Amino acid sequence: MTFEELLSTYEPRLAAAFREGVEAIKSGIVLQRVIERLERRDLDGAIEAMILEPEAFSALDIALQEAFNAGGINAVGELPTVRDPEGAKVVFRFGVRNLESEAILRELSSSMVTHITDDQRQGVRYALEQGLMRGANPRQTALDVVGRLSRITGKREGGAIGLTKHQIEYIERARQNLLSGDPDLMKKYLDLTTRDKRFDRTIAKAMREGKPLKADDVQRIIIRLNDNNLRLRGEMVARTETMMALGSARDNAIRQQIAAGKIEAQDVTKIWRSAGDSRVRHTHRALNNTAVPVDGVFISPSGAALRYPGDPRAPINEISGCRCHVTYKVGYADAVGRRFRAATV
Repeated sequence: MTFEELLSTYEPRLAAAFREGVEAIKSGIVLQRVIERLERRDLDGAIEAMILEPEAFSALDIALQEAFNAGGINAVGELPTVRDPEGAKVVFRFGVRNLESEAILRELSSSMVTHITDDQRQGVRYALEQGLMRGANPRQTALDVVGRLSRITGKREGGAIGLTKHQIEYIERARQNLLSGDPDLMKKYLDLTTRDKRFDRTIAKAMREGKPLKADDVQRIIIRLNDNNLRLRGEMVARTETMMALGSARDNAIRQQIAAGKIEAQDVTKIWRSAGDSRVRHTHRALNNTAVPVDGVFISPSGAALRYPGDPRAPINEISGCRCHVTYKVGYADAVGRRFRAATV
């Protein structure tokens, strides 16, 4: 399986697991508890009543583990055949239960879920504050945050659960623009890439008449905008976390072979490979085909140091949405020669 195939396999799994976690949170919310706390202006209590716990994302944690394991197996599978001085084939294996491997995976998982949970709490608090500030009653505010039950699916649609504060700010501006009745402000909605275009006619008509949209129409539009941004959020989480899992596992897999004495660090070179299209960030286009020793780092034009694409230690602007990878080149001729000379001394 190529690296691109790994991405196309595990990204959708992580995205689906993220949505599953959000649905688990929404389905577990008792709306009346949230409303009662909002009636007392108790925002902390309202947030606690939503039970935004990391455990809701257990499926995402499992999907991350699967991606990590697949990345390590992929890395050793790419190593060419080599034989020891006695002619026996050297067997390369990735141990997902290796102590270092387990530590890396624990850190990736903990960071991922903590980040998602913290983002949710910040976003939900902002959404509640905005609802109360614009004069919505506690029930309306709660529904705007947790979503409304669909008569068709029986599940909650829309809502701010799972979104970042930045996304909720973006959606709140869209709401205000649509309610303004100002054609110039309303037109800004038509520039949003995550809008549902089926509402464009309705908005264009209101713009021509210079009237604000009806509250019910705005509500339907915002529900779809929320859902589309949640899908986008899931895709970005999946891309970034899959890259970190694959990159970390592949690096660890090579290091396991070095620690086992099957190859030597001095014989290993890692080479940066960009995805090779216009979507690659300019700093990673500059790194394409750059080679460094296995213990070296790639220096981005931004000044950031990356051990590999998706390096969790790197700045988020260097790893978010990245699709690059590294290939590992092992100087087997030198390695085998040294082993042979050592065996005959």
